[in-house]
Formats: sequence, structure tokens, C-alpha cells
Amino acid sequence: MERKNGWDTLLCADTHHYAMCLLAREISQGCVVWCPSIVSCLLELLRQGVSDWELPAMAFLVEVLDLLYCTEWGDSVLEIMARHLQSESREMRRLALRGLVVLSRDPSMNKRMQSLTESLVDLLRNADEGSVQMTGVVLSALLLHRDLAIPSPTALRLAAALWPLLDHDNRHVQLLCIRLFQEVMSLVEAKGKKPLKVLVSKSLLPLFFHCHNENTRVAEASREALLAAVSFLKSRDLEHLVKTDQMWRFGECLLAEDRGRAAEHLRQALPYLQSPQEPLREAAVRFMGLAGRVLKEQQREFQLMCRALQDMADDISPAISCLACQTLYIIITAQSVPSSRLQQMRDGFRRLCKPSLGGGGRLCCWRAVEK
Repeated sequence: MERKNGWDTLLCADTHHYAMCLLAREISQGCVVWCPSIVSCLLELLRQGVSDWELPAMAFLVEVLDLLYCTEWGDSVLEIMARHLQSESREMRRLALRGLVVLSRDPSMNKRMQSLTESLVDLLRNADEGSVQMTGVVLSALLLHRDLAIPSPTALRLAAALWPLLDHDNRHVQLLCIRLFQEVMSLVEAKGKKPLKVLVSKSLLPLFFHCHNENTRVAEASREALLAAVSFLKSRDLEHLVKTDQMWRFGECLLAEDRGRAAEHLRQALPYLQSPQEPLREAAVRFMGLAGRVLKEQQREFQLMCRALQDMADDISPAISCLACQTLYIIITAQSVPSSRLQQMRDGFRRLCKPSLGGGGRLCCWRAVEK
């Protein structure tokens, strides 16, 4: 503790609970025989709810649990962790979740933890990345060992909380949430399948785009979840395309199956044009080209799409820039508008793509158009 400046950390109120974690690790490694007695004292202290001691006591308890979990502590620990799961303190919520992660490794505890599902679903909407990740781990463990189907209301709330997280910036959180979303589809009660279809339909495009993710684990998990989603929706054509790896036809088939939602699909696709990943931006541009054929009668959406593609002409990737310019030219040419207006749009496009110093992507586009 002295070598790690543990005592100084212990004396500061802001870092007291971090020092308790360090102290717990050192005691667990050097004085294991003391741990059961210490845990018994801490459990009693936490039951009494002495506010000044709660956070450091919880920090010590969770650290010892993580290193030396004992089954006979399970029920007492679960009671305390459940009580602090809704704490206003972020650190206390994190510690409670860490404790639940330890308990979730014990199969005998899983059924007793089922009652926490609703509270855990609420925590998925938390802005704290660490809390969301631990919540995903606990929920995954609970669903994995579940013998019964998930009740419809719980499945709907869980799917609604997971859907925005399919695009999470943290790949570990994203991977967890994609797999959880797939589990929800497979475990929901039969009567809950129909209400869940709306959310599953909304997940198709995000999962499709992430099939192109640069992270191979995310891409593979997205493909598996996408297959489960189209199977859940009983869309045989889309299911066949995913099974046979014809992903290049997926967007076209999706738009053809549900033309009435083309504008919604377009707005869903727009954020992917700003993705830091080039494969996702490319997939989004190609989808815009497909959507342009369907949306040519809807001027507002059509113009929105054209502006988005124009902005992509300055993409950092010359290949994406070129693809965006070509796509824009094709959908404008195919648009049924008066010839004078069409000529104005074509002239504007040519000015956009005309060669300029340092404009390698635009030069490539110009040659493609001239050809």
C-alpha cells in the first residue's frame, strides 16, 4: 500500500473508495484468511445504511467478491446490490453493477436475479458507458440461462432500449447490444412477437450497415442478428439474400418490399454518411442511389438526399467522393423533371465535379461522367 501511495489516497475523501479497492486487492492476495470475517462485517454495515461508510464499504466488498466470491454470500450480496442499483451516485451504481456481474457468473443466482430485469433495462438508457456495458453483461447472463420466454412488455422495453445502442461508439457495448437484441427476438413470448415487429423492422437498416463494419466481430454479429430479424419478420426474400451472402441486393429488396417506408429508410441511412468508417459511408451512398429511384416523386426527401450526396463530394476518401458524385448524377438524370430544370441540375453537377487543383476525387468523377 505504501509503494502504491495507498495511504495518501485513503485519506482523501474524493479517492477514499478507490483506495479501499486497492486495500481489498492487497488483503485478498496476502491475508485471504481475514476476508470472510471482513465481508460479514461489511454486509452488516451496508444493511444498516450508514451513509458515510456506504461507498468505501461497497468498494471493498465488490473488490473482494470479484477475487474471492463465495456462494454462501450470494443472497445477502444480491439484496444490497439491488438496493443500490438505482442510487443517485454514479460510483455507487457502478459498484452495484460490478457486484451483479460477479453474481451473474454463478448459475444458481440467475433465477433469483430475474426480478432485477426491469431496473437493468432502465440502466441501458444511462449515458455512462461503463454502466451500460456492465448492464449488458448482466442481462446477457440472465437471458442465456432463462428457461422461460420473456414477457411481452419486458421484451418491448428491452428492445426499445437496445435499438439505439446498435450504433454505439464503443465496440464492446455495441457487440453486447447486437447479441442481446438477437436474444430478445428468440426468447419473446409468442403473443409478444407482433408488437415487437415494429422495432425489429427499424433494426434492419442499422444491422445491414454494420454488416460492413471494419470490426469483424461486429460485422459477423450484425449479420447473425440481421438473419434472425428477417426470419422473425418472415421475409423470405430478405432471408434468402442474407443466407446466400447477397448483401449487395439487400437494400434494393428492402425498398421494394416496403416502398411506403422509403422516406423513413432514407432518414435512417443519412447518419451513416458521416460514419468514421469508409465501408459504412460507401454502403450508405449506395443505398442513397437505390432510394433515389423510389423517392423521385417525393420532392422533399429527394432534395434532402441530393444535398447529402453533394456534401459527400468533399469526402476525405477519393473513392467515396467519386461514388457520391456519380450516384448524384445518375439519380438526377433519372428524375422526371422539366427539361430546363434538369439541365440546370446537370450544369450544377458538372460545376461540382469539374477538375480543380488538389481535387483528385473530383477529377476522377469528372472523367467518369465525361466517359
